[in-house]
Amino acid sequence: MVLYILMLFFIISPFFPAMGNAHWFFRTADFVRLQSIFIQTGLLLLFFYFEENYTLFSWGLLVAMVFSIVYQLYKVFPYSSLFPRQSSHGDSDGYLSILAGNVLQTNSCYPDFLNEIKRFNPDLVLTMESNKDWEECLSQIETDYPFTVKIPLENFYGMHLYSKKELKHVEVKYQIEDDKPSIFFDFPMEGKPPIYFCCLHPAPPSPTENETSKERDAELMLTGKRIREMDKPTVVCGDMNDVVWSRTTRLFKKMTGMIDPRVGRGFFSTYHAGYFFLRFPLDHLFHTRDLYVGKMTRSKNFGSDHFAMYYEIHHKKKVETPKNPKLNGDEKKEIEGLVEDGKDNQ
Repeated sequence: MVLYILMLFFIISPFFPAMGNAHWFFRTADFVRLQSIFIQTGLLLLFFYFEENYTLFSWGLLVAMVFSIVYQLYKVFPYSSLFPRQSSHGDSDGYLSILAGNVLQTNSCYPDFLNEIKRFNPDLVLTMESNKDWEECLSQIETDYPFTVKIPLENFYGMHLYSKKELKHVEVKYQIEDDKPSIFFDFPMEGKPPIYFCCLHPAPPSPTENETSKERDAELMLTGKRIREMDKPTVVCGDMNDVVWSRTTRLFKKMTGMIDPRVGRGFFSTYHAGYFFLRFPLDHLFHTRDLYVGKMTRSKNFGSDHFAMYYEIHHKKKVETPKNPKLNGDEKKEIEGLVEDGKDNQ
């Protein structure tokens, strides 16, 4: 009986996000799809071992479990290394590199993160959850990274940006919540258009944070609308507190035409760094089709609950920024609805 109950729960729960309810309880199933597939497979094996007299109910349970597993595999398979890569390489017209990581505000393993910066030697360093203590620690790199944007906060949503080159048109925006900043800027490329960056860290839907995903979803949609107004190479990166196979993130990619370089490369799960069996790909980078990501790697553990991600972002030679993808009426309505819901939830 207990086995039947567990099977019924893990058959139904993967479909919770499809119900469209923004509450964290219904959105959690998106985060744990990899873990859920593992549990479903285990339950299926236990079912084969213990089930002796197959009835119409047990056959129905078996078929439903297989269908649920296939549904989840369909969601996550594109992000495995077995799937064809989406981010095709081409002739590079120059590149920049970025190390982006949620450092965890209460983490004091400062030398470990500084060692990662030294090891990768990126053009840009982006930190999230960085407060005054982290700002003091990171002041050591300002000799090499003299151009900075500093937003030290004590609410686990501070952000710091360090650059080897002078940044243009820097904006700090509080798009939805007045204590959750985002950073926007142009990174100059020699002899080529600048690359526009959107650095985000919205709050997740959880029992201890926002009760629903409305604020997070709205911030991603507002960023997407901003990108659609641009006509330049663009990168979006940060701790999105969402998984790439969620409906909201897929809608964001649809409205911007941006590419996720993880497709066909692997999951690159960045959270939780301390528990290998409970990891989700929460830290993302998306880019327009006139760019491609060459090297892409996860950092060593530096004491945070997240790993950082290092990317080398190349500008494609003789490739112009593509026009915005067309959206149908339902998609436009959904985007506006998500933005309004996020604003109304304040």
